[in-house]
Amino acid sequence: MKPSKLLISFSLLLLIAFQPSNAAFLKNKKDSFYFKNDKQEIETLVKKLYEWVETKNSNNDFNPISNKKGDKYIGLDLNSHKKRLEELKKTNFFSQQFLDNYNKIALRIDSNLKTKKIEWFEGDLPPFGNDSNPWCNCQDNPENFWKTMTINHLKIENDKASFDWTWSWKGDFKYKVKTIKENGTWKIASLEGFDFNEFTKIY
Repeated sequence: MKPSKLLISFSLLLLIAFQPSNAAFLKNKKDSFYFKNDKQEIETLVKKLYEWVETKNSNNDFNPISNKKGDKYIGLDLNSHKKRLEELKKTNFFSQQFLDNYNKIALRIDSNLKTKKIEWFEGDLPPFGNDSNPWCNCQDNPENFWKTMTINHLKIENDKASFDWTWSWKGDFKYKVKTIKENGTWKIASLEGFDFNEFTKIY
């Protein structure tokens, strides 16, 4: 007995009606898969970054040059700064966006010192930044904190992500980070401690 045309038509309608929801389900599973992979890659990036910061980093951020008397800084050592940029670039942790901002900070500090918009005497704290380590906005930190740091409030939109991280010490410490995917690889786009406006603000 052959199936009627009405029955065949009804079956096709049911198939079409249910296809979008199945497609949406598969899309959600795919999105969840990529979010999980991106999350893991970002966590690995940040932990490797801070292991480098604590164990291999030269810490040659914005080294100054002195006047002839040796009692006052009159600019930044731009040769040292150039080497520092190369050091940061070779880690492969940082996006071009981060490197450009870092360079912009150095050039502004150098200009402010040379034009005497700010003064920096030897033995004094720098007249820029916030008197703390810009890599964590801290003056102290737990030992090997990168091993136990946690990523919070992660938001991923296309090839950009934002979040903050914390460590094992009690308190309300958190540090904001943004990352960007360059050529398929997540890299640091910005760090809270290197915000251009805050870092170069003249008080």
